[in-house]
Amino acid sequence: MHGTVFAAFDRLCRLHRPGGRVLEIGAMASPDTLLNLPAIAATTDRIGINADPQRTAGPWPIFTANANAMTLFEDSSFDLVLCNSVLEHDARFWLTLAEIRRVLRAGGIAMIGVPGYVRARGAGKRFRSALARLWGAERPGGQVLAGLAAATPTLDVHNFPADYYRFSAQAVRDVFLEGFEVLDIEDLMTPPRIIGVGRRR
Repeated sequence: MHGTVFAAFDRLCRLHRPGGRVLEIGAMASPDTLLNLPAIAATTDRIGINADPQRTAGPWPIFTANANAMTLFEDSSFDLVLCNSVLEHDARFWLTLAEIRRVLRAGGIAMIGVPGYVRARGAGKRFRSALARLWGAERPGGQVLAGLAAATPTLDVHNFPADYYRFSAQAVRDVFLEGFEVLDIEDLMTPPRIIGVGRRR
């Protein structure tokens, strides 16, 4: 996990002050697991799940489980659910979202990070018009470069074991956090990572 993303999750946890029981979906036995966020050090219980059985060791209990059906957890059993860089690898991510809603108690916080797409930083009107002047449609390749000026960068494909999706901030707000009180939507870095934070109603 990139340090900027780890720091953003930590800052958002400090801002929204979740307590109690924490679940990380996609937890790994490494120093940059979200279970190690300083902002959640005082929580009562930290648990992780990962579909990969080779990642089930470390200071926090990490269970081998499929996030599409987290049958080892009861309804409304967590105060905070963290999920970063998982849903793009999940062919049926909507099932995981339903499970997040199910295991999160009313008033609990969901923080979900995904690779996204947004307008390229620095690709404002001046940049686009300069490219259009330099490589007008009448020149060979002009259409290609004009298209690049309007492009939205995204994180490269990284099969782990597969890579299916990229998401917009609107998808995070309207789909991932549907039925939640939306507290924050942030995009970080280039290519962008989008983090959505919601409180379950």
